[in-house]
Amino acid sequence: MIGATYLPVSVRHCFAVLTLAALSAGAHAAKKPAPPPPVAAPKPPGYPFSYDTLIAEAQHRAGLPYAPQRGAPPSMFDKLSPEQYRNIRFNPSAGIWIADKLPFRLELLRAAQGNQTAPVTVSTVEDGVARNLVATPAMFDLQTTAAPPARLSLPLSGFRVLNQINQRNVWDEFLVFQGASYFRAVARHMLYGLSARGLAINTAEPMGEEFPAFTHFWIERPAPRAKSIVIYALLESESTTGAYRFTVEPGEQTHTAVDMTLFPRADMHVVGIAPLTSMFLFDETNRGRLDDYRPEVHDSDGLQITSAADEHIFRQLANPSKLQVSTFTTQAPKGFGLVQRSREQADYQDFENHYERRPSAWVEPLGDWGRGALELVEIPSGRETNDNIVAFWRPAQVLAPGHAAHFAYRIDWCAEPALPKDMGKVAATRSGASLDGRRRVFILDIVGAGEKTDGLRLDLSASAGRISNAALVSNGEMHGLRASFEIDPNDADLIELRLRVLRGDRPVTETWLYRWTAA
Repeated sequence: MIGATYLPVSVRHCFAVLTLAALSAGAHAAKKPAPPPPVAAPKPPGYPFSYDTLIAEAQHRAGLPYAPQRGAPPSMFDKLSPEQYRNIRFNPSAGIWIADKLPFRLELLRAAQGNQTAPVTVSTVEDGVARNLVATPAMFDLQTTAAPPARLSLPLSGFRVLNQINQRNVWDEFLVFQGASYFRAVARHMLYGLSARGLAINTAEPMGEEFPAFTHFWIERPAPRAKSIVIYALLESESTTGAYRFTVEPGEQTHTAVDMTLFPRADMHVVGIAPLTSMFLFDETNRGRLDDYRPEVHDSDGLQITSAADEHIFRQLANPSKLQVSTFTTQAPKGFGLVQRSREQADYQDFENHYERRPSAWVEPLGDWGRGALELVEIPSGRETNDNIVAFWRPAQVLAPGHAAHFAYRIDWCAEPALPKDMGKVAATRSGASLDGRRRVFILDIVGAGEKTDGLRLDLSASAGRISNAALVSNGEMHGLRASFEIDPNDADLIELRLRVLRGDRPVTETWLYRWTAA
């Protein structure tokens, strides 16, 4: 059942950037009383904590039956409308470490209304001692006239981290952990876009996807001149537990080093390591399917890969009419990521969402990941609020109970992953019908390999159909090249296209891949 493989419809909203606007009480409502003065909560008791103790705890829990926790806000909030509850915001003046001269601050995110999601615990760690944070009402702008008990603890869904990433004396959010095992980060002067996850299980499988969740976070208090922040997390699900350590350094590129150890509760056949999740609605090749004034709408427009053999690959993303799963490589790549290459505002003509400022995310494995496959899942979507693209490494070996599985990798959140010097890349792909309507015309604009065609040739192939009119010409407008060809599908429903530019037998461009479907 294809429907069983879809991601949660509004998973992107787990990471919506929160504003501080309060809900208007209406023209005839009484003036909102001044909030009571903050009441200091007693300092919670501390307990020893280290990464080793977290790993031991994850291993211990893997031997116990899975018992998901459920939680709900205190009953005093039941009378609030969903809109009023959504407008309960963390008060920035209550930020963790705000009174200290530290390079990072934390803000807590309240749990959703109702008991559909499990609350998470957020703790800080200093000198090897952890303390669980208590989210008191004084830390939030509450949409209620009733004075809540001062020591009431609100359930949490996650947290965000602030830093002076863009300019001095301005604290901007650059990292958020919220919802299942999702987290997002931005590089300097960028906006939130695609997400990463701690783990993916059974993605695009008929039995339906399982969504592990981070249930407890520990954040190390940073040193006064620290450039990075260290976050630990406990992951739990029906199939596994896991211990994670994230070391995050914000900047022109925001670097995230991830160390994880899984302890399976059951055999895990379809596991996604370092999963990335994004949104692709349409671009220049398929915008005719959707009635929209914008030329493109996407958080990412391609999957970029550097294979173990040093082949550089760019696979154009698609919004298919049916679920698609594509597999690449049999050995762990040197790197892979979901990237955003369209970087001009004119590419989107969207003054509100600014898709040209969405980051790319590049994953580099650390250590030996063994054999497996890089998988790309493309899910049909008619809305830009749905994340319908997933990319991850799938180990060939089944992860089994009693055998810990360790993986380490790095995620760079950046404008675009670098290619080797003088390696050309596809900057734009366009497609349309031929004049007689019988063939598809493809136009590829390539930059980075010069604009002279002397000694260059196209290496072009298709898994079905017939290629004609292939050409490579200079593109002086972009100081690059333009490759073009036509393909007659004949009776094919699906065609895998592959193109690169060679000088002799040496590639001077990346390998462009595209999956054409009759729909």
